[in-house]
Amino acid sequence: MSGPTLVIELAEPVSPAALQEFRALMAGLSSHLEEKRPGFFDVNVPAERLGVEDGREEDWRKPFPLPLLRDTSVDGELAALVGFNPQREDWRRPFLVYLMGPDVGDEGIFEAEHEDEPEVEAVLGFRPTHAVNVSACCNGGIDHVATALLTAAVMDVIGGVAKAELLDGQAAVVAGLPGVLGITDDEWTVLGTAEFLRAWVGRPGFRLLK
Repeated sequence: MSGPTLVIELAEPVSPAALQEFRALMAGLSSHLEEKRPGFFDVNVPAERLGVEDGREEDWRKPFPLPLLRDTSVDGELAALVGFNPQREDWRRPFLVYLMGPDVGDEGIFEAEHEDEPEVEAVLGFRPTHAVNVSACCNGGIDHVATALLTAAVMDVIGGVAKAELLDGQAAVVAGLPGVLGITDDEWTVLGTAEFLRAWVGRPGFRLLK
């Protein structure tokens, strides 16, 4: 199941020193890390390492009856064969966090995502040369919070401006938050700092656009 994505817009390439700090941050936050190329991280980030309490019990992966069984009484051996619900949230909190742009990788994706964004560039005050995507692979409420906090942590290391697409009515909610740099005229995109992301997470009903 795919989840929310946030983008960090960068005004210049990430320096080798900043990339090393980025790598160290991801290693420190992750319970699993695979660096597919420099700056592209396939990670599992427990919510607790971001300061978020994951309220599920550790034995949440319990067998469940398939719909075909309905209310039929079955013995323990048959029930054990049923398995686990594949649609339940992933305890591991998987993410793809990756730098993209010229000379680093995924340049085609970067160009496609930044092809026609004059309003975004007007708010930013620069044309992004590179970006970092922070994409959750699950879509529970806690994944939205974790995505925002993980993005803020990355920004603390490499800088940049967070870009988030907005749901209907969210522009009015985020407009007065600290760290907001601007909202596009169509009210579909907000740009802000790491402080903004942390403040937004604290608002009731917080949710990112999937």
